[in-house]
Formats: sequence, structure tokens, C-alpha cells
Amino acid sequence: MQSFIVEHHLGEVIDVYCGGPDVFDGKVEACADNVLTLVKGGKYTHIAIDKIIAIWRT
Repeated sequence: MQSFIVEHHLGEVIDVYCGGPDVFDGKVEACADNVLTLVKGGKYTHIAIDKIIAIWRT
């Protein structure tokens, strides 16, 4: 999943679904060490790759 995100979504604005009500959105800033980093409004969200169920471009 990490290499897929880096190759196809680095710099893109995406939504990330982690189950239940957990949906995060932002620009893909980085993806390393099994952690996805999104940035939105100057704030960073760090998501464990193994918790991601689905991602899509917004």
C-alpha cells in the first residue's frame, strides 16, 4: 500500500477511509515507515497504513 500511495497519490488531495466514522482528507505530504501523512489547512494528520481500508481522490 505504501508504494502504491507514493507512486499514484503523492501530492494529490485524497480521502482516506479507516472504518466506521473515520474518514480523513487532505493532501498527501509523505508516506514512509508505514505512516501516511496528510496536510490540510496547515495541520498534519498521520495515519497508520495498516488501518487504511480505502482511499480515493477528491
